[in-house]
Amino acid sequence: MTGRFTKFAATVAMIAGLASPAWAKVQVEWWDFLAGGDGVRMKALIQQFNAEHPDIEIKGTTLEWGMPFYTKVRTAVAVGEGPDIMTYHLSRLPLALEEGVLSPITDADLATAGLSKEEFFPASIAAASDEAGQLMALPFDIHAIVLYYNKTALAGSKWLDTDGNLTGLESVEDMTELLTWAKEQGFSDPLSFQTAGGGGTWRTFYTLFTQQGGQLVTDGQVLEGDNLAKATRAIQILADWRAAGLIPEQAEYEASVALFSGKKSILFINGVWEVPTYKDQSTAGTLGFDWSANEVPQLLDQRSTWADSHGFAIPNDPNMSQETRDAVLTIIGWMEKHSLAWGEAGHIPAYKPTVDSAEYQGMEPNATYAVLAETAAFDPRTRIAGVASPVYDAVDNLIAPAVHGFLSPEDAALQMQEQLQSLLD
Repeated sequence: MTGRFTKFAATVAMIAGLASPAWAKVQVEWWDFLAGGDGVRMKALIQQFNAEHPDIEIKGTTLEWGMPFYTKVRTAVAVGEGPDIMTYHLSRLPLALEEGVLSPITDADLATAGLSKEEFFPASIAAASDEAGQLMALPFDIHAIVLYYNKTALAGSKWLDTDGNLTGLESVEDMTELLTWAKEQGFSDPLSFQTAGGGGTWRTFYTLFTQQGGQLVTDGQVLEGDNLAKATRAIQILADWRAAGLIPEQAEYEASVALFSGKKSILFINGVWEVPTYKDQSTAGTLGFDWSANEVPQLLDQRSTWADSHGFAIPNDPNMSQETRDAVLTIIGWMEKHSLAWGEAGHIPAYKPTVDSAEYQGMEPNATYAVLAETAAFDPRTRIAGVASPVYDAVDNLIAPAVHGFLSPEDAALQMQEQLQSLLD
């Protein structure tokens, strides 16, 4: 009876001139973890998509970032109550594969989305794929750490070139010289980052570690061979800077941001997501100095910078209709092709046509540091790494204390090796 009534109602609607009756709209359940400026921009993109697509409606829900989000996804997907599409950190992909929460994205899916793998940066596609090369998510951005700097304070020094970019930083010794000079100029904490632990300490450590060619996990073994010595060296560099008063003591995230904006630090290592913060302050005239951001310099053996990606993933739901899946793929394709707005949040769009566009190339400092997408060092491909993982616990319990002199770098690296290995054995 219901089916006959629906057909009758649709016929009446068509006779009345309504080409797309309201109940024919595909509703897509969307989950993300995006707060702050990222959340504002994503909500604006969702609104624009909905306005342009009368046949598809994104119903968005924002959940708490980190472990709460991924726990919710795991439990919801397990009982068939997950969303139709969700944002996902690609650093969490190995654990997602183990949990079986993601649906593979096929070449046919890409065609439906109007996309191809070749249109994305290779590093982000690799991070979005399983070991066999099967795509499990679509990368939306590459968000890395960059080096923010006070251009006003560096003006006339040997560390600023004629284009206003940092120069002359080709070794740890070069960086130490600049920081020591800045200390003498009255900057109490010359290089700021989140030194108390957490993401900031991990990202800085991992950049120095991978600049030595370090690999956290190889063939299931943590810090095998000379990787232990490389981890020790990375910790030692940070500990030496702390001992010399060149980085702050126990700075939490918010404090590390304030040290740079408050002219206590001449340099600041943080994610590209803080670019809008300083752009807004500059526009409002509240910052008090000129600034910019460059790729973290190569201080050791090779160019490398910690990075992660926000991606779009489809939960593993065998009951999802083809109509809903096609709508999800339409959303993903549209979002990728409108990622210039996401670039305004500081992120490097993973979709190369956006980065190559004249609009993005005119966006500074974004266009300058976008080169790091070619040498981005994603978190190790292991279930113990990634956002809100045991690696973060090791940073809080071992690396940060060693940086602050409570543990030797050697002991910290060795205990990190032992603790993480026990989780893989």
